[in-house]
Amino acid sequence: MNATAAAAGSRDLDSRGRTVLDRKVLEKIASQVASEESFAGGSSGGFLGIGAHSDFSARPRVTVELAGNIAVLSVEIGLLYPVPLRQATEQLRRRISERVNALTGVEVRQVDITVTWLKPADEYAGRRRLL
Repeated sequence: MNATAAAAGSRDLDSRGRTVLDRKVLEKIASQVASEESFAGGSSGGFLGIGAHSDFSARPRVTVELAGNIAVLSVEIGLLYPVPLRQATEQLRRRISERVNALTGVEVRQVDITVTWLKPADEYAGRRRLL
C-alpha cells in the first residue's frame, strides 16, 4: 500500500463518526454481571424504595458516573450470610470491571460496593454458596 492510499484510508476511518455509550447501558451491563454471581442479589418491589424486599432473582442497583471513556460505578447489593464479605466484594468488583471493559471498551476506574442487606443461606437454599 502506498502512502497516498494509507492517508486516504486514515481519512475514511476518521469520517465514519464515533460511538457514544449512554451511562444507562453501562448500568445495565454491570447490574447483569452482578446478578450472575450466586451470592449476590438486589431488591424488588416497593415504591421509591419503600416496601422493597431482598430478592436474589432481582438485579442489583448500579449507578455510573461517566467521563469520556472512564467510568466510576456504585453498586448496591445484598449477599448471602455467612459469606466472606471482603472476598465476595473483591470478586464482584473484579468481575464487573473486567466484563464492562470487555463489552464496552470503557475503562472502569472504580467500583464502589454497598452491601444493603444480608440473607441467611438457610432461608435461600436455591443458590450455590461462595466457598
